[in-house]
This record gives sequence, structure tokens and C-alpha cells, in this order.
Amino acid sequence: MAATRKRLRGPRAVAAIIAGVAVLLALLVAFFPWDWLREPINRYASERLGRKFEITRLLEVHPGWTTRVTLHGVQLANPDWAKQPYLLDAQRADFSIKLWPLLRGQLNMPELALQQPHIALQQEADGRRTWNLDRDTSDEGARPIIGSLSVDQGQLFYFEAARGADIGVDFSIDAANGGEMPLRYRARGTWRNERLEAFGRTGSVMQVSAPGAHPFPMEVQATAGSISLKAKGSVASLNSLDGVNATFNLRGASLADLYKLVGVVLPETPPYALQGELSHQANVWTVKRIRGLLGTSDLTGELAYDNSRPVGLLSGKVQSETLDFNDLGPLVGLPTKVRVQQDGTAVLPRVSGAPTSPLPASGQPGAARDKAPLKSVTRVADTRPSGKVLPNATLDVKRLAAMDADVWYSAARIRHAQGLPLDRLSVHVRLQKSVLRLEPLDVGLAGGQLAGLVHIDGNSEPAAVRALLDAKQLQLNRLFPTVKMTEGAWGRLNGRIDLQGRGNSAAAMLGSSAGSVALLMGSGEISNLLMEVLGLDGGEIIKFFLRGDRNVALRCAAAAFDVKNGLMTTRNIVLDTADTVVQGQGEINLATETMDILLRPAPKDGSILSLRSPLKIGGTFAAPAAGPEKAALAGRVGLAVALGAVNPLLALAATIETGPGKDTDCQQTLALAGASATAGRPPVKP
Repeated sequence: MAATRKRLRGPRAVAAIIAGVAVLLALLVAFFPWDWLREPINRYASERLGRKFEITRLLEVHPGWTTRVTLHGVQLANPDWAKQPYLLDAQRADFSIKLWPLLRGQLNMPELALQQPHIALQQEADGRRTWNLDRDTSDEGARPIIGSLSVDQGQLFYFEAARGADIGVDFSIDAANGGEMPLRYRARGTWRNERLEAFGRTGSVMQVSAPGAHPFPMEVQATAGSISLKAKGSVASLNSLDGVNATFNLRGASLADLYKLVGVVLPETPPYALQGELSHQANVWTVKRIRGLLGTSDLTGELAYDNSRPVGLLSGKVQSETLDFNDLGPLVGLPTKVRVQQDGTAVLPRVSGAPTSPLPASGQPGAARDKAPLKSVTRVADTRPSGKVLPNATLDVKRLAAMDADVWYSAARIRHAQGLPLDRLSVHVRLQKSVLRLEPLDVGLAGGQLAGLVHIDGNSEPAAVRALLDAKQLQLNRLFPTVKMTEGAWGRLNGRIDLQGRGNSAAAMLGSSAGSVALLMGSGEISNLLMEVLGLDGGEIIKFFLRGDRNVALRCAAAAFDVKNGLMTTRNIVLDTADTVVQGQGEINLATETMDILLRPAPKDGSILSLRSPLKIGGTFAAPAAGPEKAALAGRVGLAVALGAVNPLLALAATIETGPGKDTDCQQTLALAGASATAGRPPVKP
């Protein structure tokens, strides 16, 4: 037993010694005057970081595997290239710090609380950041990891010349009235070189980079340029903006302005007001339950933007119950009006639940007067030369490279189509590697369908454009709704447009285009009065005015053009009815927007009071002109005058038409016109 006691006495003694040493070390650590190390720490940190670091008043340390530190007064200078002298200047900083990462040179602070901080952040285009805590400020590994951040009151500044950002934020705690969002903030400055103002409130403890942490609430109202945003929700992480879940109201003068502010490529639109639900997870922004107005067109749907790819992808599906055709004007560069109050604020569309404060037309923040008189200003200027019709709005080809897209859009009804018999619209918009594809494109037109594709390749300058469209079963009486003579007509029209060209506008592309255009129609009926007017048959016109117009049977009609360098040259024009055959030839110049078409009517019946002569259609697209071909008409009139000098009754002899017209071979005519539309057509690339 004595031997056993001796064997046990040794280990117990060693354990007692170790425990005693541990207690002494614990007491030493607990009562160590850590503030003695303040100056050595200041010198070491300043030397290591290459910038001034100073604990100005007192250092407190509470050791542990996660050590808690309190700095009474702290200053950390910015690099000498920064605009502001200090990255951080605070009255007090309380934080916890993990020891093991610190041994590897990584500053990991699960919690950070600042009192009266002044923070100045700056980022340069070459990757330098003031918050990368190393001599090499472009080293991402030198960025501190901060879990949660709490502040009471102070200021934050952010400057980034490459993004046109120069923003100052004032914040303070309103504990008495703030509830779960006691921290109030107001920001002013510029973003993307546009004037920015924002204010709102949030929780006093914010998650900077704490995955899985409880999201903190946030509200914001902001204006930037022409854009107004109101949002309310929560954010899980400020560093990555993961876990965003918010409802929003967004309003502005044109969706195209979002490209400059956030890099999303959207077309020119009229003023808009939209609301929905916004979320962000794993680099994907999703907008659900979109509801709002573009001009006076309603819009609903869902979109997602994935910026985890080298080029961001916008995808989704949106639709309109009713599309106002006037709202498509900005898309092709036609002018659109914005209502503006006397104080300069624009009156934008309003959706139920959307913010009501107007935006300034100049893009500068301002408040509107309740009953200020309204005026209109042009949002999109009409840059077309005088007398021109084709849109010449320039496509910004560089924007096509900024984003990819895969979006479906449809409109169940179209109104205010300005004399165009449009019924509906459906299009699949795909943008990839600077190539924009509208395919399939399906438009309801005159009770029929206009379908096909439009490709715009932005990899060349100017852009290469391809349009291949088929018209199917267009109803003749609905095709020209403003022409009274076609009200009772019937028949179905088919056609094809196959054009290729180069240009950054519709006018430039058509003015340089090559390909073919064809229109075909089989049996139907057409206004007899229209046919007699074309042939200047005075006797028939008088009869119709006395007895009323009646339709005449249409056997077939066709018009086919070959296109080269924007010049449409007739291959065949024919209109064959029961009593008249009209043959035509000529040119339509898409570059100069002029026409020179000659129609030659040949009656199948006899008539008196006829001054039948070729009908010339000329002028411009903006001011077309139609009338008898002067040389031929002068011969008929001259003969009538000469005979009338002998005997007035003989003058009628010159106007008597004996009817030389013969039925056209409709099958051959339609085949010829159809062949011109397909000859030499290159295959469509997928």
C-alpha cells in the first residue's frame, strides 16, 4: 500500500502544479494592465498596415477563444490616395475577435459596435479598396470579416469614381419611436453621376456577413435621376445582399434609365409605375407578382436576373391585358410626352398602392405642389428629318453586350394602333453574345397573323439585321379600316417580307436592305367604285353615286418586289376583277422614302365617259400623291376636244372604252409573285 501511495503521489503533484500555473496565468490575464500595450499595439499596427492606427484613450481586453475588446477612442487612417483622411474615427469600438483566424492573419470579428463613428470608404477601378487592411489594398484576403454591426449615430461616406458614386449618409438612433427599426438614415450625393437622395430606417443591429443570421428589417425611399423607389422588407447580409425579401414600388420616366443605374438592359418606354416582390439568393435577383403600368398599358409577370454568370441573364415572362400602341413609340424612337407640373416635377403613372410623390422632370429631387398647373414635355425627341416617316432612333449596340436575356412578352389586346388593325402580340426576346433575336414574333393583324422573326447582330458596326415575316389570312375589309371603300370588301391576303440590311435604326436598315416583298390574294370582292375611280370611268362613277356602290368579284391580286440597296423594284403587280385588269410597275425607295408606281387599268366591259389612262402613285411616304399619268390623259382629252370642235356629240367617242382587258391567269400570277418572295432566301440560323 505504501508503494501504491508513492506511485500516485507523483502524478497528483504534477497535476496540482499545472493547475496552480493555470490559475496564476488566468489571474495574470484577468488582471493584466492591457492598456500598457496600447502604444506598442498602435506602433505595430501602423507599421503592419502602412497607415496610422491609434487607440486614443483606453484599451480593454477580456480574453477567451473569442476575445472581447473595447477601444475607447480609435482612429484608422485611409491610404494616402484616398479623399478622406480616416477610414474609421469613432468614440468607441466594442468587438469580439476570433483568435485562431488571427494567428493566420485574418481579422474575423463576429460582432462590432461603434459609437459616433465617422466612416469613409473608397474604391478605385484598379481594385484598390480602403477597407482592405494591408499595404496591398487590392488584396481581397486583407478584407476584415464582420458578422453583425451596430451603430448609434454618425456618418458614412462612399466614393467610387468609376461608377460615378459620391455618397454621404447621416444616421442616428431614435429609440423612443423607432420600434424594431430605430436606426434612421438619410443619404445624399451621386450614383452613376445621377443625383441621389434616399432616406429610411433599419434595425440597429445589421448583418454584414453572417450567413444564417436572423434578417434585419429595412425601409427605404430613394430618387436617382428619373427613378423613384420605395421598398420595405428585410436583408440577411449587407455584404452580399443575400436574403433580401421586400415589397417595392418603382416609378420613372423610362425603363431604359435602369441600364445606367443598375446595368440591366431594358428598352425605351413611356413613364412607368411598377410594384412587386423582390428577393435575392445566391446571386439571383427575382421579382415576383409584378403589377403596374407602362404609360397606359398594364403589365404583370415575373422576372429574374442572374449575375453569377460572366454576363448577367435576365429571364422571365411578362404580359399585358391591354397594350396601348402609343406606348411602343419610345421603343422605335417616336416622341412621347410626359406631363409636368409648374414646379418641374413629372406626373408619372400611378398604380394602386404605389407612391404618389411625383418626380422632377430634370432628374433632380423636388416636391410637387398639389394643384400645380400641368404642361407637357417631350421625353423622347423626334429626330426624324422633316417629311420622313420611318423611325430613325439609334440602337446603342454596346448595350447588347452588357446582358443576356430570355424573356417572353404577350399582349392580349392592342388599342390606339393609329389606323393599323392590330389585335394582339406575342414575342420571345432572346439576347446572347450581342445578338438580339425576336423569335418567334407573332402579331394579330386584320383578323389574321403576321409571324416570323427579327434578328439584330450587334457584333458588327452598324448592326446586321434580318427580318423574315409571313402574313397569313389578313382580312381585306379589316386591313384598311380608315378607307371607306374597303368596308364591304372581303377576301384574305397573304404575304412575305424577307429583308436583310445594316443599320442602327429601322430607317437605316430598310434604306440599305436587300431581299424581297410579296403580297398575294385569291378570290374575293372589292368595291366597284374603287375600280372605276382607278380607271377614271366617269359614267360608272356617276351611276354609283346615283345608285350606290356595289362590290365586284375579285379573281386574284398580287404584288411582288425585288429589293436591293433599299430600292424596291416591281417584279409583278396585278389586280384582276370581273370587269377590270390592273397591271403595274415601278419603284419604291426605302432610303429616300419616295414612290413611283404606274398602274394601267384595262376594262373588260364597254363604257362611256371614260378617260382611262395609267394611274401614277408618287410623292413620299409622308405625303403620297396619286393621279392620272399626264401624257396619256392629255392625249385622250386632246382627242375629245378636237372631235368636240366638229360636233359636241362626237367628243363622247374619245371616252368610249371598248374593253380590251382579258382575264389574268391567276394561278401563274400568284406562283410568280410567290416565287419572288422565296428566291435566293438564305436559311435562317438557329
